[in-house]
Amino acid sequence: MDDKGFRTINQLAGRYSVLDMLMILISKKVRYIFMFVLIFMWFRNDSQKKLTLNAVISAVFTLFIHTLMKCFYFKPRPFIKRRVGILIPSKMDSSFSSKHTLLTFAVSTSIFLHKRIVGLVMWGLSMLTGFSRVWVGHHYPSDIVRSAFVGSLTSIAVDKAGCLLKRMNQKIK
Repeated sequence: MDDKGFRTINQLAGRYSVLDMLMILISKKVRYIFMFVLIFMWFRNDSQKKLTLNAVISAVFTLFIHTLMKCFYFKPRPFIKRRVGILIPSKMDSSFSSKHTLLTFAVSTSIFLHKRIVGLVMWGLSMLTGFSRVWVGHHYPSDIVRSAFVGSLTSIAVDKAGCLLKRMNQKIK
């Protein structure tokens, strides 16, 4: 089923040059939009600094989880197993997990937990990022779904831990 889903999306690559350029752009550059949003939120006001800090902590934890997963689990990328349309060069490391998808979902979920509208827009960009990673031939759809789940779950855990620490700190005072 994963192969079929991959082929359904990836077979479109190379047919429409405008869409190919858009998917390459999304795959490679959307992370800069996320960085810009975090920087903007950091300098906007003090209440958003905590939110920005949570998003950064979530991203760091997600990168740590990504590193651990790469040490213990290897899944060949689609272009290693078969001849597929690959639009941009890629590393030969494991297909799961997608670092791009992990990070975008970690940040967008952190934002969504406190700023619903901005978070939904960021989630949309995260989904486009994951879709583009399949389009360019780097990941299977299941890698994207699982990476989105891990990134989101990490953000929720970081947020809940922050709330718990805040409550414990208030009880001590």
